Amino acid sequence: MLNRDLENSDYYLNRELSELAFQERVLREGMDDRNPPLERLRFLAYFTKNVDEFFMKRVGGLKRQIDAGVTDTTPDGLTPEQQWLEVLDAARPLFHRQTECWQMDLKPRLTEEGIDICSPEDLPTGRRERLRTYFRESILPTLTPLAFDPAHPFPFISNLSLSLAVISSDGSGEHTFTRIKIPENQPRLIEVIDESDQYVLIEDLIEDNLDLLLPDIEILDVSAFKVTRNAEVRRDEEVAEDLVDMVEDVLEQRRFATVVRLEVAADMPEESVAILKEHLDVSDREVFSREGPIDYEDFFDIVDLDRPDLKLPSWTPHPHPRLPRASNIDGQSGEIFEEVRDGDILAHHPYHSFEDTVQRFLQTAANDPDVLAVKAAIYRTASDSKVIQSLIDAADNGKQVAVMVELKARFDEKNNLEWVHQLEEEGIHVAYGTVGLKTHTKTALVVRQEADGVRMYSHVGTGNYHSGTAKGYSDLGLLTADRNIGLDLAKVFNFFTGPTLDDSFQKLLIAPVTMRERFTEMIKREAEHARAGRRARIVAKMNALEDPSIVEQLYRASMAGVEIDLLVRDICRLRPGIEGLSERITVSSIVGRFLEHSRIFYFENGGDPEWYIGSADWMTRNLDNRVEAVTPVEAPQLRRQLRFILEASLKDNRRRWVMDSDGHYEQQTPGDEPARDIQEVLMSATETALERGPGPGINVDSELIDRELLVEPVSREKGTTTESDSETQAQATTESASDAETTGDVATPPEESTVQSDGRGGSVFDAYADRWYRPDSEQFDWAVQTADDERRYFKTREGARNRLESEYTWTPGFLAACYGIVLGMSLAYRHYSTDREADITSWPLLSRGETVAARTQSRATSTQAAWVPSCTRRKREPGAACTHVRGNSWGSPCTIGTPWWSSDGCDGGGHPGLVQPAGQRCGSADTIFEAARSSCVVSELIVTNSSAR
Repeated sequence: MLNRDLENSDYYLNRELSELAFQERVLREGMDDRNPPLERLRFLAYFTKNVDEFFMKRVGGLKRQIDAGVTDTTPDGLTPEQQWLEVLDAARPLFHRQTECWQMDLKPRLTEEGIDICSPEDLPTGRRERLRTYFRESILPTLTPLAFDPAHPFPFISNLSLSLAVISSDGSGEHTFTRIKIPENQPRLIEVIDESDQYVLIEDLIEDNLDLLLPDIEILDVSAFKVTRNAEVRRDEEVAEDLVDMVEDVLEQRRFATVVRLEVAADMPEESVAILKEHLDVSDREVFSREGPIDYEDFFDIVDLDRPDLKLPSWTPHPHPRLPRASNIDGQSGEIFEEVRDGDILAHHPYHSFEDTVQRFLQTAANDPDVLAVKAAIYRTASDSKVIQSLIDAADNGKQVAVMVELKARFDEKNNLEWVHQLEEEGIHVAYGTVGLKTHTKTALVVRQEADGVRMYSHVGTGNYHSGTAKGYSDLGLLTADRNIGLDLAKVFNFFTGPTLDDSFQKLLIAPVTMRERFTEMIKREAEHARAGRRARIVAKMNALEDPSIVEQLYRASMAGVEIDLLVRDICRLRPGIEGLSERITVSSIVGRFLEHSRIFYFENGGDPEWYIGSADWMTRNLDNRVEAVTPVEAPQLRRQLRFILEASLKDNRRRWVMDSDGHYEQQTPGDEPARDIQEVLMSATETALERGPGPGINVDSELIDRELLVEPVSREKGTTTESDSETQAQATTESASDAETTGDVATPPEESTVQSDGRGGSVFDAYADRWYRPDSEQFDWAVQTADDERRYFKTREGARNRLESEYTWTPGFLAACYGIVLGMSLAYRHYSTDREADITSWPLLSRGETVAARTQSRATSTQAAWVPSCTRRKREPGAACTHVRGNSWGSPCTIGTPWWSSDGCDGGGHPGLVQPAGQRCGSADTIFEAARSSCVVSELIVTNSSAR
């Protein structure tokens, strides 16, 4: 490893400039003519909304630091003032590009498609007069002109308000500045009467009819402008007597906060600009001249027009295959708890419906008579939240309900305050947050009385309990009945209402007490694996990578030899591709129709992989200053879904941008390959999974991924076996013995087309795509997940196909064999000596759930037929114990050392023996069968002569 000073500022990108780079990618989607016109307009509107928040939060924060005299540098070596100057310079050309895209490209394109946003003066006289009448009757009464002159002070201009600056003269030579605020309770886009999809902007309509508002004066100029104020207004929580009062006070102060940006029409006269600059206290650098519309956020109304021909195909979230849409809308059935108890469920929004998964989970809890308590942490939620209503219903139904509502969720404070008041009016205990910490975790806990005791059901997610954003944000949520996760969540909720946060958790990673330490340990562990020559890889998907300490650990892991792939939506301090430092690190960003919001973490761990999802990004604020929860994902089926999401994302060649070492991003293009859009892929995979019925949430398409990431352990420490236990390997060797020389993939043979039990035709690999995968192994190329959740390994596709058929399908050959058994055909007995190899007749597997006894009911009195597991064809080891077949039962329990079958009985008689893995004990036939099934495949029918004794 090269010696490097990892505190060198050259190795770190600036946080603010990195966020602006993300906003540029959003803007680029609006400029991309491969997107339909209204989809492009959506991105222009998002760009305005996002950059408004960026100036309020980030630029506002920089100005507070500058005003406070802060000169400390960030990891990239810039002071607050240097960052402020660079941010303003970087933002200016983005606004010009947005305007150019609209004026020169998108607006004309929409006009061609019949959606026309025009000026009143461009309309025929009749339409213009009708608009004037509409103005006089509907808009004029809502306007309040505020003059600035010796008799009137300069008016207060509120945050993000759009206004008109009017310069007028009364004929005396004196000019008057008048501010007219565009009313927020009127539509910004006024539909032209009698014309569908033709609009004028309200500011243009006001200007066109200004003589009605300001009669008998000379209008010299009318120009639009918009003010952005600092949202970083803070109060000392420790001296605030009531957090609710403090938040209400912050909201009020935000209205009067420092101006951080002034946007003006490009043709605004210097007189108006000078007045605004002086009285708003802004510098020349903070003034942004805009051609055309200043604010595009209201264009979302145009995006919502019913013009499917100008949009991407619509998407409606589907129910999860294991949670079909409930017939009982009140969620009174407890079936969801039965499903979760049967196995963890991974919901992926907006592919899976929020209403039919998370919301249904809470609705069911509210109405289920067996539920004792419901707890939830709310960071953001909809203004008409059914989640909150479920909590109120739960309290009304006598459940213990505790709710954590984060009042400091920026820009949602007002909405959350309203919910706090309503919850408290319902008698529900509400925690407002904690001193010094934001509560960002997205968790819920349901406590239920069941026949075997009290059970806890948990939801740990990456997204908010917000039905609206769940339709546009890509988020994951785990529903589980894991007791340890439930106990961990109980500790977190006790912290919300109690005095302290426990620092001991069994499974969850909880910030700020354990998460940073555990993530750091796992990154360091990968580096140790790489140094020791073991498998080492990290793949992490998140919104932001900002924490300098985590970046440093990733650099160290890369230098140690760890391959690292980062899917970071926006902010990223890390520079990839620097020789000797980060050449093993890639950074990608996906920008699509859904906002990528999920967090997934994969650590290869020397071949024993660990998977996590949760609410936290790798940012200092998430790891140190917020309450966050990240949960392990342990079920193999769910891990396969996460693997598919990550690997398909890394293969995206339509929405993915790749960062270079300078922090610049290049969008990936398909070239001669088919386009792969990860979000389109996941929509299709969700639909296919739902069509197949109960099962995984998404259908894993193996053709789209390399299957490099591990779902289950594939190797052990030196000195032990690889892939699995030795018995599993022995079985795999036996089953694939006929084609052991073939190690590569082969074409699907014609006979691979089968008839499944439900009558469907097609490849068994397609029918059971979630039950096989390609292991990372030098010995085996195929792996099959059996019906009892064991793994079987094969060298060829044919071996895997045969196993899938025997495990899950009724093939014609199998049916014929069963028919032969029923008729008593081919039953014969053979007698073996102790020195002969076992002569075994091969038969298909027992079907799932079938017992040994069921196969031994029909037999001649002189014979005994038993289905016996056989891993190898070999003689009994000298001195090994065995179990006898006597009549319909097996003999006394035994302990046996190695897999074998022999007709030589322990007492010298001619009896078959069953040998199982070392140290296992067995008793009855069924017990032996079930115990042995975990280490070898039941594939032989043994018929022995019981009269030989």
